[in-house]
Amino acid sequence: MSEFKFALIGVHSRLNAFVYDKDIPEMEAKPVDLKQTINLPKTGFAMKANLPQAEPKLLERWERENVYQQIRASRAGRPTYILHDGPPYANGRIHMGTAFNKVLKDFIVKSKTMAGFDSPYVPGWDCHGLPIETRVDNDLGARKAQMAPAEFRAACRKYAEKYVELQRQDFKRLGVFGRWEQPYLTMSADYQAVIAAAFVEFLDRGYVYKGLKPVNWCLFHRTALAEAEVEYENHTSPSIWVRFPLVSDPAKIHPRLQGRKVYGVIWTTTPWTIPANMAIAYHPKFEYSAVEVNGDVYIVATELLKITAEKTGWTNPRAVAAFPGANLEHAVFRHPFLERDSLGILADHVTLEQGTGAVHTAPGHGQEDYVVSRQYGIETYCPVDAAGRFYHAEGAAGRLPEELIGKSVWEANPVVIEILRSRGSLLAVEKLAHQYPHCWRCHKPTIFRATEQWFIGMDLNHFRQDALEAIAKVRWMPEWGQERISNMVAARPDWCISRQRLWGVPIIVFYCDQCRTPLTDRKILDGIVDLFRRETADVWYERDARDLLPAGTICTKCGGGAFSKETDILDVWFDSGSSHLSVLTEDNGLRWPADLYLEGGDQYRGWFHSSLLVGTGIRGGSPYHACALNGWVLDGEGRAMHKSLGNTIEPEEVIRHHGADIVRLWAASVDFHEDVRISETILTRLVDAYRKLRNTFRYLLGNLDRFDPAADSVPAREMHQLDQWILLRAEELTLRCRAWYENFEFHRVYQALYAFATVDLSAVYFDVLKDRLYTSATRSHARRSAQTALWRLAQALVRLVAPILTFTAEDVWTHLGQPGSVHTAYFPEPAELSEGIGDEARKRAENWDRLMVVRDDVLKSLEIARNEKLIGAPLEARVRLSADGDLYPLLAQYGRELPALFIVSQVDVERAEGELAVKVERAGGRKCERCWKYTNDVGADPRFPTICKPCAGAVDEMLNE
Repeated sequence: MSEFKFALIGVHSRLNAFVYDKDIPEMEAKPVDLKQTINLPKTGFAMKANLPQAEPKLLERWERENVYQQIRASRAGRPTYILHDGPPYANGRIHMGTAFNKVLKDFIVKSKTMAGFDSPYVPGWDCHGLPIETRVDNDLGARKAQMAPAEFRAACRKYAEKYVELQRQDFKRLGVFGRWEQPYLTMSADYQAVIAAAFVEFLDRGYVYKGLKPVNWCLFHRTALAEAEVEYENHTSPSIWVRFPLVSDPAKIHPRLQGRKVYGVIWTTTPWTIPANMAIAYHPKFEYSAVEVNGDVYIVATELLKITAEKTGWTNPRAVAAFPGANLEHAVFRHPFLERDSLGILADHVTLEQGTGAVHTAPGHGQEDYVVSRQYGIETYCPVDAAGRFYHAEGAAGRLPEELIGKSVWEANPVVIEILRSRGSLLAVEKLAHQYPHCWRCHKPTIFRATEQWFIGMDLNHFRQDALEAIAKVRWMPEWGQERISNMVAARPDWCISRQRLWGVPIIVFYCDQCRTPLTDRKILDGIVDLFRRETADVWYERDARDLLPAGTICTKCGGGAFSKETDILDVWFDSGSSHLSVLTEDNGLRWPADLYLEGGDQYRGWFHSSLLVGTGIRGGSPYHACALNGWVLDGEGRAMHKSLGNTIEPEEVIRHHGADIVRLWAASVDFHEDVRISETILTRLVDAYRKLRNTFRYLLGNLDRFDPAADSVPAREMHQLDQWILLRAEELTLRCRAWYENFEFHRVYQALYAFATVDLSAVYFDVLKDRLYTSATRSHARRSAQTALWRLAQALVRLVAPILTFTAEDVWTHLGQPGSVHTAYFPEPAELSEGIGDEARKRAENWDRLMVVRDDVLKSLEIARNEKLIGAPLEARVRLSADGDLYPLLAQYGRELPALFIVSQVDVERAEGELAVKVERAGGRKCERCWKYTNDVGADPRFPTICKPCAGAVDEMLNE
């Protein structure tokens, strides 16, 4: 008979044997198709995933079956776990960073649900603010000028609604479950009422005031900016050294200065702020030197004298006196070109890092300048309008030069420098490249500009301290997040909550037309809040003040009866920071505070920050028990992704080519607290990893064909030791994965599942198991033992991977014949894998750990033999093992198991001194055409002359089933 060549999976040749029957004449026989006696895997679970085509079908099924509500019903009454969703802007399609954050949240919600919690997810959108208003401005163009405020707001609402829907579909396509049909929207009537009510509450509790203070100001958008709306980018500024003549008695600073012509020297990178100079700040504890240069005396910090001399071109400045900065307090200098004095003051914010140790102080253009100037009773003077142009402002002596009037601050820089030069006050000038604040939306440089704004006072009613105490009670992930946000809150200025825009929630304050006193009566303002709840905040723009106020309302100060409305809106960070007040409510079935907030690192100064302040001010504590950070998404080289660089990868593109489960697998493969990378190379590796995970499930499903766990399972105590061993390995895996899910270490879950699938299963257990699964009799104890293990493994692994591979796990679950959705199931308990495996079997499993080490050595020797052409396939080999000590009895004890473990035909074990020795020879005997092993009993059963005795027994059993 010619040799048949076939693979155990996908047999291509037809194997025939002859079964002789006593009633059949001699030499007549019934042919048997041996191919039909091989238990080849069979499953409808496709090898090729086709995720881009398959996933939308599952989405339709989940929608049709309302799976999210099934999940909610399945967890009714269970302990709750609340992840509160930070609202993305309803502006444009989602990008990879947005997808990353949303998928991570889905991992948490799904894993908490499968851990037994009731974990609802209410997504939301931030629908107000500058990004949307700017886009609508651009779209409308000149038409905006003809529109009433309410009409413009309607256009903004329509724009936001469009992108809410587009992003909703994008998020659902990623397999993210949630209450998508009823999200929270900051532009909804209920939410706007909550925002307005939060403002009223802050106002009523004495936290809110209106004042003239310097704030970050965007000249392009003509509005104040929150700290979270400012980004630092590269910028080149003119750097100047300027002298201010001392006009008070120099002897009061130091006796040696008596009768000398003395100058203070400042350094600044904003020449345009010199017209607003009101003081010069010195550090009280620094030493300052008075040095003579060409007959004039200059005061400079001693440590900065050398660099100042280099910059200004002083040669051999002669020391006249040295004294502490405290001596300069109340010294009076003269402005270099205005009829105005500049007071010497003391301030701790003065440093020796650069400059002269003397800080030019313009309280209308700097927070620290403003704070220290108030201590000295210095006026806040700002001669720059909303467009950033100079005008003749009140509040300080000295009329500005006409050549400055109408100039923008950037245009004013060279003008100021030339004026200083012409007055002999400019000591030096150069260009300085540095990091400078820019508007996060238009990316243009911002300025600090004093303007009347509404503020929440950080030091009113010990608000700052309360916030810091609330921070200390939160679990921060990573732990350094606590220090980061604590430092921000400790050092931050008062919160500027007003914006000079239209699309947002108005600040509901009225002003008496006669005396301009604000009307802040709580009862009246609460009525406006109720009106917002019924009709949205648009009503503020649709009605006059007299129509909004109760009849007969009068000013408590002057008795006037005519009022006007505040035109500013609230900071959008106040909007989103109030989300917990709107969403974590009894009506939504969500308790306050939330268990977790999860956003990107910029939210320490954004949503984490504003939510904490709103929660502390209104509820007395943080709105979250824990706060987690996810890193930025970078390209493969670690660069930020920008369209201008051509290095962006959009989630839609990845989904179209590979499927959403690949995006999810990528998100699970990284430590999300760190900045993460994505590239085509990384995606290619992940596609390969996914394929291996999918093939693991396909192997499991294929070999469970026609296995009925209720009827066919083998009791654990009767299972093959190798099957018990792999189940104990899976028990340990389950224990670890559940702990990692608990701690949001999804990358560890992925790594462990991948390693288990590719090493423990594919490279070891599955490889060893093939012979037993394929060639044992279908219903034999040996095969049923293996299938019992496979069933337990499949049941556990599909649930462990479900939060990550949402679509694939559902597909596997269905092919396992399980009812409903895998996402209503619970995580496996470790005991489910090892149920029935006693202590003695656990002890024996240690033997198999040792045997696996031996197996590794044998496989290396087999590879060498194959390379040397001694053997072709491993089944052509006989392995001789020599061992001593306690290894020899172990190998002897398991001698019958070793050929299967090593996937060779024969193994001999002998005692010998020294370490384990492995020798590979060609196997003896004949090759069985059914199992391909070489044995001496091929043809022992005359009915099957070309197969070995074990195969003959298996075939006989199968023919008689």
